[in-house]
Amino acid sequence: MFGLVPFGMRNELAAEDDFDRLFDFMNRPLSSLFSDAGFTGRSFHVDVKDNGASYELKAELPGLTKDDVSLSYKDNYLTIATKKEDVKEEKDEKGSYIRRECYNGSMSRSFYIDDIDESKCDATFKDGILTVTLPKAAAPKEEAPKQIPIHSIA
Repeated sequence: MFGLVPFGMRNELAAEDDFDRLFDFMNRPLSSLFSDAGFTGRSFHVDVKDNGASYELKAELPGLTKDDVSLSYKDNYLTIATKKEDVKEEKDEKGSYIRRECYNGSMSRSFYIDDIDESKCDATFKDGILTVTLPKAAAPKEEAPKQIPIHSIA
């Protein structure tokens, strides 16, 4: 079985109410109001495909490297987490800042996936695309009901 965990609910489910989130929303930069992620902040797109014998996830992570991404599976939840720290500085001849841009950010998505063979999971990262292959666990063989002989007592 496969399920998504709502991105906006991954941090402390009941930590803040809607009123607090409204004020947080109002304090955000104007450019972030037009993102496709809404109130939840930055996110990344993931395609999930059922290949019959396995699940395949493809996550679009442009601008990141393999070292910026971590992948974990615990308690039937697959979590893809990213963390990026970037500093760009331009200085004049005196060493004073003309412009300094810093970016520190992280994103995370979790997916509920049960009945997979953890020992055969595989992941690759190429050209900003993370591909995760999760083979399904072999279905347990159904045993025929065992007949119990009934003996008569004389």
